[in-house]
Amino acid sequence: MKTLLPLLRPHYWPTWLAIGTLKALQPLPVRVLSVLGRALGSLAVRLPMSFVRIARTNMGICLPELSDQQRELLLKEHFKSLGLGIFETAMAWWGSNRRIARITRLEGLEHLRAALERGKGAILLSAHFTTLEIGGRVLCDELKREINIMYRPTANAVLERFLAKNRIDHTKRAIQRDDVRTLITALRANEPVWYAPDQAYRKKGAEMVPFFGIPAATNTATSRLARMTGAAVLPYFQERLPNGDYRMVIYPMLEDFPSDDPVADAKRFNALIELQVRRFPEQYLWIHRRFKGLSPDYPDYYKRKRAS
Repeated sequence: MKTLLPLLRPHYWPTWLAIGTLKALQPLPVRVLSVLGRALGSLAVRLPMSFVRIARTNMGICLPELSDQQRELLLKEHFKSLGLGIFETAMAWWGSNRRIARITRLEGLEHLRAALERGKGAILLSAHFTTLEIGGRVLCDELKREINIMYRPTANAVLERFLAKNRIDHTKRAIQRDDVRTLITALRANEPVWYAPDQAYRKKGAEMVPFFGIPAATNTATSRLARMTGAAVLPYFQERLPNGDYRMVIYPMLEDFPSDDPVADAKRFNALIELQVRRFPEQYLWIHRRFKGLSPDYPDYYKRKRAS
């Protein structure tokens, strides 16, 4: 009980309220949740939030070929997608296996099985789309809790406690992003690891790698891990379909990966992400400050202090 007391401070009441509301609404029909999600996103995009400014900035950087009007339309659709993603997350956390199976389909599982037959593990390389949580849940269901996931802990203690329980319930291991030793242990045990290293990264091993033609601080560890363990690397992406269902695809293992150049390998994966983004741009997570540099001379696209 003592460990719970700090989590009951007024500071965390909005988080408890949000989690409770999502859990209460989750059993509603998918179509109703879709309406609620889109309405929530339509409201959020009108608010003076930093997320709106960041998303607008990222779209201007990555999609200069669009007119201002086209980008504003995309911005609105993106926030509707974010709203949908919140309720998709609720379904991923609490939905029954039957409910998840009814609205999703996973393609390419044979590619993962073939990779694991090599006996050296497999890295399912993904990226941060608004459908990320439901994409992870489908993997957990299909692989019967034999999947490991890499994650970055959140600063909100209540949310982190809740997420930790959810990960334990659905995965074999939840591995913190910097816990390389456990990751290597999983791969050497011939286990699959789900990993999304596409966000800004400025720790050891970071390099400036083009994303949409703009140098961005990028984690280049994937190819080093693959070389160290011999693990196969397979792209894994998910998408929300026009009818409201979800399609998840495990692609064949990357040929000639890793190469002798980790930066070239990271550039190759960034190009794959870009292809996915261009297919359904409203579903990418544009609210992340992806374009942060490794040196003071890098442009401050977001007009924030360097320490942020």
